[in-house]
Amino acid sequence: MGLCFSKNKVLQSDQNGYVPRPAPPPPPPATTTTSTSTQHHHHHHEPPIHQTKPAPAPAPAPAAASNNNPPPSPPPQPQPPPDSILGKPFSDVRLQYTLGKELGRGQFGVTYLCTESATGNRYACKSISKRKLVTRNDRDDIKREIQIMQHLTGQANIVEFKGAYEDRHSVHLVMELCAGGELFDRIIAKGHYSERAAAGICRAIVNVVNICHFMGVMHRDLKPENFLLATKDEGAMLKATDFGLSVFIEEGKVYRDIVGSAYYVAPEVLRRNYGKEIDVWSAGVILYILLSGVPPFWAETEKGIFDAILQWDIDFESAPWPSISYSAKDLVRKMLTPDPKKRITSAQVLEHPWIREDGDASDKPIDSAVLSRMKQFRAMNKLKKLALKVIAENLSEEEIKGLKQMFTNMDTDKSGTITYEELKAGLARLGSKLSEAEVKQLMEAADVDGNGTIDYIEFITATMHRHKLERDEHLYKAFQYFDTDHSGYITRDELEKAMKEYGMGDDASIKEIISEVDTDNDGRINYDEFCAMMRSGLPQPVKLYQSIE
Repeated sequence: MGLCFSKNKVLQSDQNGYVPRPAPPPPPPATTTTSTSTQHHHHHHEPPIHQTKPAPAPAPAPAAASNNNPPPSPPPQPQPPPDSILGKPFSDVRLQYTLGKELGRGQFGVTYLCTESATGNRYACKSISKRKLVTRNDRDDIKREIQIMQHLTGQANIVEFKGAYEDRHSVHLVMELCAGGELFDRIIAKGHYSERAAAGICRAIVNVVNICHFMGVMHRDLKPENFLLATKDEGAMLKATDFGLSVFIEEGKVYRDIVGSAYYVAPEVLRRNYGKEIDVWSAGVILYILLSGVPPFWAETEKGIFDAILQWDIDFESAPWPSISYSAKDLVRKMLTPDPKKRITSAQVLEHPWIREDGDASDKPIDSAVLSRMKQFRAMNKLKKLALKVIAENLSEEEIKGLKQMFTNMDTDKSGTITYEELKAGLARLGSKLSEAEVKQLMEAADVDGNGTIDYIEFITATMHRHKLERDEHLYKAFQYFDTDHSGYITRDELEKAMKEYGMGDDASIKEIISEVDTDNDGRINYDEFCAMMRSGLPQPVKLYQSIE
């Protein structure tokens, strides 16, 4: 029963949003791949989520017929348990896969390395705890994410989907393992970087947008962190990995919920009236960063970023822009056109002379300052987030009395942590009119260790007012926390130990942080360098308190 329902939902959405050619089979190549890869799931996983193959397989047909026959009928098909999210019987992912080390954490789930027992092939398994899927919306979101991944699998630049499993406690999504790491990390590690390299990366990103839109899907959360390299090889393919906020496009529907990530969000999203053009805007923001090392719209606070986006306050004057080609700037401007009706489409972007494979993007190296700004943009955020947490742990009772009370009021089950539901209810009681998606964003921003709940210290970190930072005693305490041998310097080893303790940062990012913060190049961070970093106007995580006030 549940299977048919899910399938209809996909097809119906397809009819609305995906006009050029009919959904799953008869060929054209792009869709053929989709259906073959879904068949592939069908063989490998006893319980597929929904049959994406339209022709009835020989086995089920007689089974269906035999249900109508008199007495000697076979036993009825097992029914999905009442608390099933996917609408099919529970199945144990561990019968076919061995789950290994943790690869990452998001708001709802943990991603593990997993190995298929039969073949030894390695995949990624995103395990989502059902305890965190409290509302009907959360459950629908997961179902939709699976439907969209099944619908898009087999396409270039999109992570392959292998299958979905559900047991009493979790829903598990098994997909292709992208072992090549994050996009920016690869660019930074390479060192040599040109407009042609940026054009190649942007082409892969816009290709994802184009495929999504052609197949009736709006991504809604394009950002560099959602693009991973398939392998560690030099020419590895870039893959889009996270479709958690994606939706099927319904013709004529106006979308109003604010989704996405601050730097990448289109002006019409902030005005709560948008369509699929928002994905081209987000790709344009990524292109601006690829060419200059920093986002086009940024400020100390999230509200500041939103104001800059709405004012279209964009800089093409300062370095490196004078040395970037006219053609590249032309494309950035067309992608970042504030009026979505006048904005270039994804298909038009792929035709632009700068981005085409045989196009006019030059191979001369881009100014090395761009790479160091890109490193800074990534590294500082990591250290700042950690330092803020350290400061929060050291604030006096007096300074956090009100915040402590607020935390206690929100933590209704007195567990010492705030869940997504508690945060949403608490904000509503305070008269805050935030949408589901906005509350999710706050949750993500405050949840430093990524375990899906906010503990007391994380709450204080996110709600601490900016001026608290200016006070020297706080900065000095944070500095001392890192400088464990009290030498007056933070060394590489000390930074590594602190970041590992908080489950943050790998060797590469620790090296980056030291090299970015260490302005006198002596290989360590002194107190002045530390203060300069903490007070610099570099992007801050979203501030909870702005939404509360």
